[in-house]
Amino acid sequence: MTQRKSFGSDNHAGAHPAVLRMLADANDGDEMPYGADTWTGRAAAELQARFGASGAFFVFNGTGANILGLSLLLRPIDAVICPQTAHINVDECGASERLLGAKLLTVPTGDGKLTPDLIADQLGGRGDEHQSQPRVVAISQVTELGTCYSLEELGKLGDFCRGNDLLLYIDGARLANAAAYLGCDLADLAENADVLSFGGTKNGAVGAEAVLVMDDDVAAAVPYHRKQLLQLGSKMRFLAAQFSALLADDLWLRNASHANTMAQRLADRIVALPGVDIRQPVESNAVFAALDPRDIPPLQEDWRFHVWDEREHVVRLMTAFNTTEADVDALAAAIAATTASRN
Repeated sequence: MTQRKSFGSDNHAGAHPAVLRMLADANDGDEMPYGADTWTGRAAAELQARFGASGAFFVFNGTGANILGLSLLLRPIDAVICPQTAHINVDECGASERLLGAKLLTVPTGDGKLTPDLIADQLGGRGDEHQSQPRVVAISQVTELGTCYSLEELGKLGDFCRGNDLLLYIDGARLANAAAYLGCDLADLAENADVLSFGGTKNGAVGAEAVLVMDDDVAAAVPYHRKQLLQLGSKMRFLAAQFSALLADDLWLRNASHANTMAQRLADRIVALPGVDIRQPVESNAVFAALDPRDIPPLQEDWRFHVWDEREHVVRLMTAFNTTEADVDALAAAIAATTASRN
Protein backbone atom coordinates (compact mmCIF):
# COMPACT_ATOMS: atom_id res chain seq x y z
CA MET A 1 0.00 0.00 0.00
CA THR A 2 1.33 3.43 -0.95
CA GLN A 3 1.84 5.73 2.03
CA ARG A 4 -0.66 8.53 1.60
CA LYS A 5 -1.46 11.66 3.56
CA SER A 6 -3.97 10.92 6.32
CA PHE A 7 -7.23 12.85 6.30
CA GLY A 8 -8.33 11.18 9.55
CA SER A 9 -7.46 14.08 11.83
CA ASP A 10 -5.15 17.05 12.19
CA ASN A 11 -3.82 15.06 15.16
CA HIS A 12 -2.26 12.68 12.63
CA ALA A 13 0.13 15.36 11.39
CA GLY A 14 3.62 15.61 12.78
CA ALA A 15 5.20 18.66 14.36
CA HIS A 16 6.01 21.79 12.42
CA PRO A 17 9.78 22.08 11.80
CA ALA A 18 9.86 25.48 13.52
CA VAL A 19 8.38 23.91 16.65
CA LEU A 20 11.03 21.20 16.64
CA ARG A 21 13.77 23.79 16.22
CA MET A 22 12.43 25.80 19.15
CA LEU A 23 12.28 22.66 21.29
CA ALA A 24 15.93 22.06 20.49
CA ASP A 25 16.74 25.64 21.52
CA ALA A 26 14.81 25.20 24.77
CA ASN A 27 16.84 22.05 25.47
CA ASP A 28 20.05 24.05 25.77
CA GLY A 29 21.15 24.28 29.40
CA ASP A 30 19.26 24.09 32.67
CA GLU A 31 16.11 26.00 33.63
CA MET A 32 13.95 26.25 36.72
CA PRO A 33 11.05 23.74 36.81
CA TYR A 34 7.25 24.06 37.06
CA GLY A 35 6.98 27.19 34.95
CA ALA A 36 9.56 29.31 36.77
CA ASP A 37 11.72 29.33 33.63
CA THR A 38 12.27 32.16 31.19
CA TRP A 39 10.57 30.32 28.32
CA THR A 40 7.28 29.96 30.17
CA GLY A 41 7.24 33.52 31.42
CA ARG A 42 7.86 34.91 27.96
CA ALA A 43 5.29 32.74 26.14
CA ALA A 44 2.63 33.25 28.81
CA ALA A 45 3.06 37.01 28.70
CA GLU A 46 2.67 37.07 24.93
CA LEU A 47 -0.45 34.92 25.06
CA GLN A 48 -1.96 37.17 27.73
CA ALA A 49 -1.33 40.19 25.53
CA ARG A 50 -2.78 38.52 22.43
CA PHE A 51 -5.96 37.45 24.22
CA GLY A 52 -6.33 40.35 26.63
CA ALA A 53 -6.29 37.72 29.38
CA SER A 54 -5.33 37.86 33.05
CA GLY A 55 -3.42 34.59 32.86
CA ALA A 56 -2.11 31.98 30.43
CA PHE A 57 -1.33 28.45 31.60
CA PHE A 58 0.16 25.50 29.73
CA VAL A 59 -1.15 21.93 29.88
CA PHE A 60 -0.46 18.68 28.08
CA ASN A 61 -3.62 17.94 26.09
CA GLY A 62 -7.07 19.12 25.08
CA THR A 63 -8.99 17.07 27.64
CA GLY A 64 -6.72 18.43 30.36
CA ALA A 65 -7.35 21.96 29.13
CA ASN A 66 -11.11 21.44 29.18
CA ILE A 67 -11.14 19.87 32.63
CA LEU A 68 -8.90 22.58 34.06
CA GLY A 69 -10.92 25.35 32.43
CA LEU A 70 -14.26 24.01 33.59
CA SER A 71 -12.96 23.32 37.11
CA LEU A 72 -12.34 27.04 37.56
CA LEU A 73 -15.98 27.88 36.92
CA LEU A 74 -17.93 25.10 38.64
CA ARG A 75 -19.22 24.41 42.12
CA PRO A 76 -20.11 20.85 43.21
CA ILE A 77 -23.82 21.50 42.62
CA ASP A 78 -23.42 22.85 39.10
CA ALA A 79 -24.17 21.63 35.58
CA VAL A 80 -22.67 22.46 32.20
CA ILE A 81 -24.84 23.22 29.18
CA CYS A 82 -23.18 22.03 25.98
CA PRO A 83 -24.04 20.77 22.50
CA GLN A 84 -24.70 17.05 22.25
CA THR A 85 -21.73 16.78 19.88
CA ALA A 86 -19.34 18.56 22.28
CA HIS A 87 -15.93 16.99 22.81
CA ILE A 88 -16.48 17.05 26.57
CA ASN A 89 -19.60 14.94 26.05
CA VAL A 90 -18.55 12.53 23.28
CA ASP A 91 -14.78 12.16 23.30
CA GLU A 92 -13.46 12.53 26.84
CA CYS A 93 -14.65 9.28 28.45
CA GLY A 94 -16.83 11.07 30.99
CA ALA A 95 -13.89 13.05 32.40
CA SER A 96 -16.05 16.04 33.35
CA GLU A 97 -18.47 13.83 35.22
CA ARG A 98 -15.83 11.73 36.99
CA LEU A 99 -13.17 14.31 37.79
CA LEU A 100 -15.39 17.35 38.37
CA GLY A 101 -18.68 15.71 39.33
CA ALA A 102 -20.43 18.01 36.89
CA LYS A 103 -23.65 17.02 35.15
CA LEU A 104 -23.66 17.75 31.43
CA LEU A 105 -26.92 19.12 30.04
CA THR A 106 -26.58 18.25 26.36
CA VAL A 107 -28.47 20.00 23.58
CA PRO A 108 -29.08 18.52 20.10
CA THR A 109 -27.96 20.91 17.36
CA GLY A 110 -27.80 20.52 13.61
CA ASP A 111 -24.59 22.52 13.21
CA GLY A 112 -22.85 21.96 16.55
CA LYS A 113 -23.65 25.48 17.77
CA LEU A 114 -25.64 26.72 20.76
CA THR A 115 -27.94 29.74 20.66
CA PRO A 116 -29.46 31.78 23.50
CA ASP A 117 -32.82 30.12 22.88
CA LEU A 118 -31.32 26.63 23.13
CA ILE A 119 -29.57 27.57 26.35
CA ALA A 120 -32.73 29.12 27.81
CA ASP A 121 -34.51 25.78 27.38
CA GLN A 122 -32.05 24.24 29.87
CA LEU A 123 -32.64 26.73 32.69
CA GLY A 124 -35.95 25.38 33.95
CA GLY A 125 -34.45 23.59 36.95
CA ARG A 126 -32.93 26.68 38.51
CA GLY A 127 -33.83 27.07 42.15
CA ASP A 128 -34.95 23.45 42.46
CA GLU A 129 -32.82 21.81 45.14
CA HIS A 130 -33.44 18.41 43.54
CA GLN A 131 -31.63 19.36 40.34
CA SER A 132 -28.09 20.28 39.35
CA GLN A 133 -27.90 24.01 38.75
CA PRO A 134 -26.96 25.25 35.27
CA ARG A 135 -23.94 27.52 35.69
CA VAL A 136 -21.56 27.10 32.74
CA VAL A 137 -22.18 27.18 29.01
CA ALA A 138 -19.47 25.27 27.13
CA ILE A 139 -19.01 25.72 23.39
CA SER A 140 -16.32 24.71 20.93
CA GLN A 141 -14.78 27.15 18.48
CA VAL A 142 -14.35 25.55 15.88
CA THR A 143 -17.26 23.19 16.65
CA GLU A 144 -16.98 19.43 16.34
CA LEU A 145 -18.91 19.72 13.05
CA GLY A 146 -16.35 22.11 11.56
CA THR A 147 -18.55 25.18 11.85
CA CYS A 148 -17.57 28.53 13.37
CA TYR A 149 -19.48 30.90 15.61
CA SER A 150 -19.40 34.36 14.09
CA LEU A 151 -18.31 37.25 16.30
CA GLU A 152 -21.93 38.38 16.35
CA GLU A 153 -23.06 34.96 17.55
CA LEU A 154 -20.37 34.96 20.25
CA GLY A 155 -21.51 38.41 21.33
CA LYS A 156 -25.12 37.27 21.66
CA LEU A 157 -24.03 34.24 23.71
CA GLY A 158 -21.92 36.46 25.94
CA ASP A 159 -24.75 38.92 26.49
CA PHE A 160 -27.17 36.10 27.30
CA CYS A 161 -24.77 34.46 29.74
CA ARG A 162 -24.02 37.72 31.54
CA GLY A 163 -27.71 38.51 31.72
CA ASN A 164 -28.58 35.10 33.16
CA ASP A 165 -25.78 34.55 35.67
CA LEU A 166 -24.02 32.01 33.46
CA LEU A 167 -20.32 31.62 32.72
CA LEU A 168 -18.93 30.88 29.25
CA TYR A 169 -16.16 28.38 28.54
CA ILE A 170 -14.75 27.96 25.03
CA ASP A 171 -13.01 24.76 23.96
CA GLY A 172 -10.48 26.25 21.55
CA ALA A 173 -8.69 23.13 20.36
CA ARG A 174 -9.06 24.57 16.83
CA LEU A 175 -9.39 28.23 17.80
CA ALA A 176 -6.65 29.13 15.32
CA ASN A 177 -8.77 27.80 12.47
CA ALA A 178 -11.69 29.95 13.63
CA ALA A 179 -9.51 33.06 13.73
CA ALA A 180 -8.26 32.29 10.24
CA TYR A 181 -11.77 31.78 8.88
CA LEU A 182 -13.24 34.86 10.57
CA GLY A 183 -10.23 37.09 9.91
CA CYS A 184 -10.23 38.32 13.50
CA ASP A 185 -7.80 38.69 16.39
CA LEU A 186 -7.55 36.17 19.21
CA ALA A 187 -8.78 38.86 21.58
CA ASP A 188 -12.00 39.10 19.54
CA LEU A 189 -12.66 35.40 20.12
CA ALA A 190 -11.95 35.71 23.83
CA GLU A 191 -13.99 38.86 24.43
CA ASN A 192 -17.10 37.09 25.69
CA ALA A 193 -15.45 34.12 27.41
CA ASP A 194 -14.63 33.67 31.07
CA VAL A 195 -12.12 30.91 30.34
CA LEU A 196 -11.01 29.38 27.04
CA SER A 197 -8.37 27.09 25.65
CA PHE A 198 -6.01 27.68 22.73
CA GLY A 199 -4.93 24.52 20.95
CA GLY A 200 -1.40 23.89 19.79
CA THR A 201 -1.36 20.14 19.17
CA LYS A 202 -3.72 20.23 16.17
CA ASN A 203 -1.79 23.14 14.67
CA GLY A 204 1.83 21.98 14.58
CA ALA A 205 2.76 21.45 18.23
CA VAL A 206 3.48 18.25 20.17
CA GLY A 207 1.20 17.78 23.19
CA ALA A 208 0.89 21.45 24.14
CA GLU A 209 -2.27 23.43 24.89
CA ALA A 210 -2.90 26.71 26.67
CA VAL A 211 -5.69 27.80 29.02
CA LEU A 212 -6.54 31.52 29.05
CA VAL A 213 -8.32 33.03 32.05
CA MET A 214 -9.91 36.44 31.73
CA ASP A 215 -10.53 37.33 35.41
CA ASP A 216 -7.73 38.10 37.89
CA ASP A 217 -9.37 36.31 40.82
CA VAL A 218 -10.00 33.17 38.78
CA ALA A 219 -6.46 33.23 37.41
CA ALA A 220 -5.04 33.22 40.93
CA ALA A 221 -6.56 29.79 41.57
CA VAL A 222 -5.29 28.12 38.41
CA PRO A 223 -1.93 26.83 39.73
CA TYR A 224 -3.68 24.81 42.43
CA HIS A 225 -6.33 23.40 40.11
CA ARG A 226 -3.71 22.52 37.49
CA LYS A 227 -1.61 20.62 40.03
CA GLN A 228 -4.60 18.68 41.38
CA LEU A 229 -5.74 17.79 37.88
CA LEU A 230 -2.34 16.33 36.86
CA GLN A 231 -1.53 19.01 34.27
CA LEU A 232 1.49 20.70 35.88
CA GLY A 233 4.59 19.99 33.82
CA SER A 234 7.90 19.96 35.66
CA LYS A 235 9.81 20.81 32.47
CA MET A 236 7.23 23.32 31.35
CA ARG A 237 9.68 25.17 29.15
CA PHE A 238 9.12 22.48 26.52
CA LEU A 239 5.40 23.26 26.39
CA ALA A 240 5.95 27.01 26.41
CA ALA A 241 8.67 26.91 23.75
CA GLN A 242 6.22 25.37 21.30
CA PHE A 243 3.88 28.32 21.70
CA SER A 244 6.81 30.67 21.26
CA ALA A 245 7.44 29.01 17.91
CA LEU A 246 3.77 29.18 16.91
CA LEU A 247 3.45 32.83 17.93
CA ALA A 248 6.62 33.92 16.10
CA ASP A 249 5.63 35.66 12.85
CA ASP A 250 2.07 34.36 13.40
CA LEU A 251 2.99 30.80 12.43
CA TRP A 252 -0.16 29.63 14.27
CA LEU A 253 -2.29 31.69 11.89
CA ARG A 254 -0.42 30.67 8.75
CA ASN A 255 -0.72 27.00 9.69
CA ALA A 256 -4.45 27.29 10.34
CA SER A 257 -5.10 29.35 7.22
CA HIS A 258 -3.33 26.78 5.08
CA ALA A 259 -5.31 23.91 6.61
CA ASN A 260 -8.58 25.79 6.03
CA THR A 261 -7.63 26.51 2.42
CA MET A 262 -6.88 22.84 1.79
CA ALA A 263 -10.26 21.82 3.20
CA GLN A 264 -12.04 24.29 0.93
CA ARG A 265 -10.02 23.03 -2.04
CA LEU A 266 -11.09 19.47 -1.25
CA ALA A 267 -14.75 20.43 -0.90
CA ASP A 268 -14.64 22.32 -4.20
CA ARG A 269 -13.26 19.26 -5.99
CA ILE A 270 -15.75 16.72 -4.70
CA VAL A 271 -18.98 18.71 -4.23
CA ALA A 272 -20.29 17.98 -7.74
CA LEU A 273 -19.39 14.29 -7.80
CA PRO A 274 -22.26 11.82 -8.01
CA GLY A 275 -23.15 10.39 -4.62
CA VAL A 276 -21.31 13.12 -2.69
CA ASP A 277 -23.28 15.46 -0.44
CA ILE A 278 -21.43 18.10 1.63
CA ARG A 279 -23.35 18.19 4.92
CA GLN A 280 -21.82 21.17 6.77
CA PRO A 281 -20.49 24.54 5.63
CA VAL A 282 -16.71 24.35 5.20
CA GLU A 283 -15.62 26.98 7.70
CA SER A 284 -12.42 25.41 9.02
CA ASN A 285 -10.19 22.46 8.18
CA ALA A 286 -12.96 19.84 8.06
CA VAL A 287 -15.13 18.53 5.26
CA PHE A 288 -18.20 16.54 6.29
CA ALA A 289 -19.54 14.65 3.30
CA ALA A 290 -22.08 11.88 2.84
CA LEU A 291 -20.80 9.24 0.42
CA ASP A 292 -22.44 6.28 -1.21
CA PRO A 293 -21.90 3.51 1.36
CA ARG A 294 -20.45 1.28 -1.36
CA ASP A 295 -17.63 3.78 -1.91
CA ILE A 296 -16.36 4.02 1.65
CA PRO A 297 -14.67 0.58 2.09
CA PRO A 298 -12.63 0.74 -1.14
CA LEU A 299 -11.53 4.30 -0.36
CA GLN A 300 -10.43 3.29 3.13
CA GLU A 301 -8.14 0.67 1.67
CA ASP A 302 -5.82 3.51 0.62
CA TRP A 303 -6.92 6.53 2.64
CA ARG A 304 -7.41 7.25 6.31
CA PHE A 305 -10.54 9.15 7.27
CA HIS A 306 -13.20 8.89 9.93
CA VAL A 307 -16.75 7.67 9.33
CA TRP A 308 -18.57 10.25 11.41
CA ASP A 309 -22.12 8.95 11.05
CA GLU A 310 -22.47 5.33 9.99
CA ARG A 311 -26.24 5.55 9.58
CA GLU A 312 -26.02 8.54 7.22
CA HIS A 313 -22.67 7.42 5.71
CA VAL A 314 -21.11 10.78 6.56
CA VAL A 315 -17.32 10.90 6.61
CA ARG A 316 -15.09 13.55 8.09
CA LEU A 317 -12.10 14.59 6.00
CA MET A 318 -9.58 16.66 7.96
CA THR A 319 -6.71 18.71 6.60
CA ALA A 320 -3.68 19.99 8.50
CA PHE A 321 -0.84 22.50 8.31
CA ASN A 322 1.20 20.02 6.23
CA THR A 323 -1.54 18.94 3.79
CA THR A 324 -0.47 19.80 0.26
CA GLU A 325 -2.49 20.62 -2.84
CA ALA A 326 -1.20 17.37 -4.32
CA ASP A 327 -2.54 15.46 -1.29
CA VAL A 328 -5.96 17.04 -1.70
CA ASP A 329 -6.09 16.49 -5.44
CA ALA A 330 -5.06 12.85 -5.08
CA LEU A 331 -7.86 12.17 -2.58
CA ALA A 332 -10.38 14.03 -4.71
CA ALA A 333 -9.28 12.00 -7.74
CA ALA A 334 -9.65 8.77 -5.77
CA ILE A 335 -13.19 9.72 -4.71
CA ALA A 336 -14.03 10.64 -8.29
CA ALA A 337 -12.66 7.35 -9.62
CA THR A 338 -14.55 5.34 -7.03
CA THR A 339 -17.85 7.05 -7.76
CA ALA A 340 -17.28 6.73 -11.52
CA SER A 341 -16.67 2.99 -11.24
CA ARG A 342 -20.34 2.53 -10.30
CA ASN A 343 -21.72 4.56 -13.18
